[in-house]
Amino acid sequence: MSLKYQTPSGMHDLFEPDLEYFAKVEKICQSMADFYGFGKIQTPILEQTEIFEKGTGLSTDIVEKEMYSFRTKGGDALTLRPEYTPCIVRAYLQHGLVAWPKPVKLWYFGPCFRHERPQAGRLRQFHQFGFEFLGVPDSMVDALTIQIFYNILKGLGFRNLIIELNSIGCSQCRPYFKKMLNNYLRSRQSSLCADCKRRLKKNPLRVLDCKEEKCDRIKKSAPQIVDHLCKECHDHFKLLLEYLDELNLPYNLNPYLVRGLDYYTKTVFEIMEDTENGASQGSLAGGGRYDGLIKLLGGKDTPACGAAAGVERIINLLKPGKSLLPKNPEDSDSTAPIFLAQVGDLAKRKSLKLLEDLRLAKIKVGEGLHRDSLSSQMKLADKMRAKYVLILGQKEALDNEIIIREMKNGEQRNVSLDKVVQELKKRL
Repeated sequence: MSLKYQTPSGMHDLFEPDLEYFAKVEKICQSMADFYGFGKIQTPILEQTEIFEKGTGLSTDIVEKEMYSFRTKGGDALTLRPEYTPCIVRAYLQHGLVAWPKPVKLWYFGPCFRHERPQAGRLRQFHQFGFEFLGVPDSMVDALTIQIFYNILKGLGFRNLIIELNSIGCSQCRPYFKKMLNNYLRSRQSSLCADCKRRLKKNPLRVLDCKEEKCDRIKKSAPQIVDHLCKECHDHFKLLLEYLDELNLPYNLNPYLVRGLDYYTKTVFEIMEDTENGASQGSLAGGGRYDGLIKLLGGKDTPACGAAAGVERIINLLKPGKSLLPKNPEDSDSTAPIFLAQVGDLAKRKSLKLLEDLRLAKIKVGEGLHRDSLSSQMKLADKMRAKYVLILGQKEALDNEIIIREMKNGEQRNVSLDKVVQELKKRL
């Protein structure tokens, strides 16, 4: 049957089984943030469009093809957040975080929106978590950023992780390299894909980011930026490699890694997981330095470094083959040490008060208040592997008592309703 109203393409409803994975990812992020002293930030879903046009870059796929942008009735140009970093910088400037001790350390976890072709691991509404260091130029910050994401992914159960690493230079050395690269690519322009022919006119570095096979062959013979770094960028990158060696983090120097956003400078990285057959699952997390972004959005020249990861992509790899459909609670394998069964209207009313008493006592309890049959409630108690069942019938409700039944041996005794919580605490 075809339903008239459904979720928009590339946007999904999330139910408890999936949200449990979200909670697991966020819990590990929170523990990492607590250890390293990051404060959490949540920016509005809507931002001024210009923040992304200037910050992310006019020639990026995000700005050219993927943003959800519109004008309000008042004429403001707004965009649904496609990524966080420009939003973080806007908040840093707007709220005077410039005056805070450096580095300013912020982390986030929330939804983003991009209009791209929905496929496995790519949604139009998706979630990201990220960590940002603002205000410190030291390579150690780059190493810490990489270590944080590496440890989060390890904590989630990923193995065989490898860090893809490159330096894309700065405003001093990159223009010369871009000119060299442009000359090389123009001589082979006819062999590039349609997107790269267009990218070549605006930003030749973006060609190195292309995954098309025909472009891959060309870029393998292209000049490499690490051979043309200025002294400052060279020393910064060399020191980063020494830090990673000290941390025993596995990395691979990838001269073609540029990331797809214009604000990156110096360090860029992605973390991958290799499968048993040696094939990569694609990027799980990525980021790098963006030393020019704060100045570009109206602040002073300020170094910064950060990274982000897609939550849905990580979850899809954590639970291969598992259904995204909501689970019927009665088909779940949830457990509760106590089950509350009731029969009759008076018993049902008294059960509501008892449930609240058990909640305040922090005693987990299952219930079948929607059912009238005692036998069906007992079956549900058995399914939940309850240790004790509280049975409240019409007679017990009138006598202000309740039956405690031990499921293992069938033994049961009557207890005053006023003392049942105290009795359960003893037994548990």
